[in-house]
Amino acid sequence: MERLESFGKLAEWGSSALSIIFSASTYVWRRIYPYIEITFTEYAGEHLKRSEAYAAIDAYLGDLCRDTAVRIKAMTSNEGGDNVVFSMDDNEEIAVDLDGVKVWWLASKSVPRVTSIYFGRGPPEDPRYYRLAFHHRHRDFVVGQYINFVLSKGKQIAADQRKKKLYTNKSTIGWNPYEQRETLWSHVPFEHRAKFETLAMEESKKRDILEDLDRFRSNRDYYRKLGKPWKRGYLLYGPPGTGKSTMIAAMANHLGYDIYDLELTAVKDNTDMRKLLIETKDKCIIVIEDVDYMLDLWNRRKKVIEAQIEAEKAALVPKASDEESKVTLPGLLNFIDGLWTSCGGERIIVLTTNHYESLDPALKRRGRMDIHVEMSYCSYEAFKILAKNYLNIDGHQLFRKIKRLLAENEVTPAEVAEALMHKSGDDVDTQEVRKCLENLIGILKSKDSKSSSSKISKRRRVIDKSVGVLY
Repeated sequence: MERLESFGKLAEWGSSALSIIFSASTYVWRRIYPYIEITFTEYAGEHLKRSEAYAAIDAYLGDLCRDTAVRIKAMTSNEGGDNVVFSMDDNEEIAVDLDGVKVWWLASKSVPRVTSIYFGRGPPEDPRYYRLAFHHRHRDFVVGQYINFVLSKGKQIAADQRKKKLYTNKSTIGWNPYEQRETLWSHVPFEHRAKFETLAMEESKKRDILEDLDRFRSNRDYYRKLGKPWKRGYLLYGPPGTGKSTMIAAMANHLGYDIYDLELTAVKDNTDMRKLLIETKDKCIIVIEDVDYMLDLWNRRKKVIEAQIEAEKAALVPKASDEESKVTLPGLLNFIDGLWTSCGGERIIVLTTNHYESLDPALKRRGRMDIHVEMSYCSYEAFKILAKNYLNIDGHQLFRKIKRLLAENEVTPAEVAEALMHKSGDDVDTQEVRKCLENLIGILKSKDSKSSSSKISKRRRVIDKSVGVLY
């Protein structure tokens, strides 16, 4: 018993001694190197999403380094145009004097700890970071004020320089799973000029869509109050050439959002689809075009898989290849309104289809796709907008004849636009106008007459409040 008590006292004494030694060594080290260092890495968490803090610091230092750094990296802006963007070169350091408080910023890269063999794409880029150093007596100022100033200033600089982008996803089929830090999206400047004012659509329908978009953009607090992700779903359907892609471009231009064009056939599986969602930024439109085609592929693949399972049981064929997309309909549904949609906000998801009736009911249900918009054949009202866009005219003696033919025949806005496309540049004379209109009349006359059951030109627009369908 005495031996145990002695051992306990010895352990307690040893712990106290270690604490004293540690405190003393910390004090000595601070006297030798009295600086605190804070590191901001490019990727947060499990390298799934680029750090917003890093992006803001990158913009702040990019603006600052032009006048202070010795080694500067320069590249053409990803936003388009001839603008040059500057950033600190690797292992470059700059000093910032803040009314007597001096801080240092270092730009560098982490050295990989593991050497791997990469197939196809080459090794991923080493993760970058910024390191902020300052004297420990300025801790309260730097942590409490300066860092917040840098983040706010950097976000403002990025917003001022920002232009809309069009993203497309890289194929994740057959790629190296260790390439976690390589972005899954590539982008180009988005320069489409479509706007609602020139969109070939009935004015009442455009007004309804614009009002819905504006409500969505300004209702962040309302979504938070409801406990719902800040997102909106649009389903655009109609024959090819009715303006579905142009509608998406007009939405992006009206809201000032980026567009993420998601190609599902290039996505390996549902897990990779979630990673793609995580890498999208706020204030964006995520587009999945021709979703009916994907549903058809899924149905055919399901039958093939069922046949392969039966064949494998009989040991007739080997297992299926991994070199194809294994995205499923449930995976897509979770992508649209599952738990992962809460990662970020102010997103609009748009699905397009040429065959509304062939869609799975799960895609069309209330609460998943909030607004269903029919992109129909060209009406007389839509034709007048196109005539104004292409010929700069508000009326013509041939308009009455065209109105009658549009009521009797189905023609897409794309076909009408092609007929009205003249060769005279911006200035179009009276003769050229008449030639274009007569060209359209010829196209309309060549069309088969509509059956009475499909005649829709005179039908009034109806809004189904349950699912927000716009006809």
